[in-house]
Amino acid sequence: MEVFERITLAVIQITEEGGGGEEEEEAERFWLLGGGGGEGGISQEQRTVMEGNASAKKVHSEGGLAVEIPETAHKISSDSWFQVGFVLTTGINSAYVLGYSGAVMVPLGWVVGVIGLIIATIVSLNANILVAKLHEFGGKRHIRYRDLAGFIYGKRAYSITWGLQYVNLFMINTGYIILSGQALKAAYFLFWDNHDMKLPYFIAIAGFVCALFAIGIPHLSALKIWLGFSTFFSLVYIVIAIMLSARDGLNSPPRDYNIPGTTTSKIFTTIGACASLVFAFNTGMLPEIQATIKEPVVENGLKALYFQFSVGVLPLYAVVFMGYWAYGSSTSTYLLNNVSGPVWVKAAANISAFLQSVIALHIFASPMYEYLDTRYGIKGSSLAVQNLSFRFAVRGGYLTINTLVSALLPFLGDFMSLTGAISTFPLTFILANHMYLVAKKSELISAQKLWHWLNVGFFSFMSVAAAIAALRLIAVDSKTYHVFADL
Repeated sequence: MEVFERITLAVIQITEEGGGGEEEEEAERFWLLGGGGGEGGISQEQRTVMEGNASAKKVHSEGGLAVEIPETAHKISSDSWFQVGFVLTTGINSAYVLGYSGAVMVPLGWVVGVIGLIIATIVSLNANILVAKLHEFGGKRHIRYRDLAGFIYGKRAYSITWGLQYVNLFMINTGYIILSGQALKAAYFLFWDNHDMKLPYFIAIAGFVCALFAIGIPHLSALKIWLGFSTFFSLVYIVIAIMLSARDGLNSPPRDYNIPGTTTSKIFTTIGACASLVFAFNTGMLPEIQATIKEPVVENGLKALYFQFSVGVLPLYAVVFMGYWAYGSSTSTYLLNNVSGPVWVKAAANISAFLQSVIALHIFASPMYEYLDTRYGIKGSSLAVQNLSFRFAVRGGYLTINTLVSALLPFLGDFMSLTGAISTFPLTFILANHMYLVAKKSELISAQKLWHWLNVGFFSFMSVAAAIAALRLIAVDSKTYHVFADL
């Protein structure tokens, strides 16, 4: 479908209402549509998506052109690029980093694992840059991933993208609750050596704490000081994991770095590990995070990405490589299960991992919260009884379902692989490259177009292969263990 250049003109009419001198801005939008070669216009389907999926109430000027901002119940355009950079870094340095030594390096080995992580970093940065540059495409801010896809392709793409994103974020949040439960269990068994408490119980406790946090924090921008706590907690478990792994590695005999399994199982675990690689660096919700950033949003969004993929990836590299070096092919998918050291130090690491997961989960659940808050017109003070009641019922219900799934199938490595396969690949790589190709078609030379098409084809193949591999892993683990397993 051709996407023609759009110029948005906004006329702001200021009217005064009541005796309080309150002003309300109303934007009357006139779309001037033009095309080349005698073609022009816009389909009714595109017009529906463009004008109907969010009511525009704010307009700001960007580079001499008016840019429309869709309506939302959450706060946007208020955060510095540095704060947004920390939000992105929180995502990649969450407690998930404690699983990559076992989920990525063990199936891939040193050579493929190291090269794979570096390549995944580069291609992930490139894909996210493409999405960030489209944030104001067509004279409209796209504060939701589905809004951007719908604007470019039409209403059906809007729905498909929202479905993919929902699955992606739901599964990421499921993984965070599993991680939180594992961290609590590990801390518990440092002090009480009994088996009365099972993993599902700890997962239920973790889900309850996540729900309390979700009720108390109304939107993404409200995290603020909690991002500082998140960074502190991340440093605690990352530094402890690195130090204890290094000590164990120096005091241990030579490790076995051979890739375990039969030839067939190695093929599937390698493909699954590739899905975990891209899962490590991508959120699947960049437009929602970029929506919180101050103007100029594209420039500041790129700064935040450069911070994430430079300074932000260093702790991840350090803990992944050190963990695999210390324990080889016996590395657990939760690294703190391998380390030895003082009880209080390991307890601090596990409790920090638990608390950081609670904060990180809120980031990845925020698109669902924003949708529900906007859909049901939640406005006013976040402490109002009505708003608190709404968050208690809706967010509490959402996380209850997450917690149930987490306890039912607590296979963390498998969830990382499946999430990367069915949602991270399509959202971050396939869709990003194709949207940019369609949106910037007239500006790209043939070599650039070919490059984007190659990306679309390659990652489509990887998505299908990784989904098959991940489903096989889940099927195998389901036979080995049982639902509500105590792993």
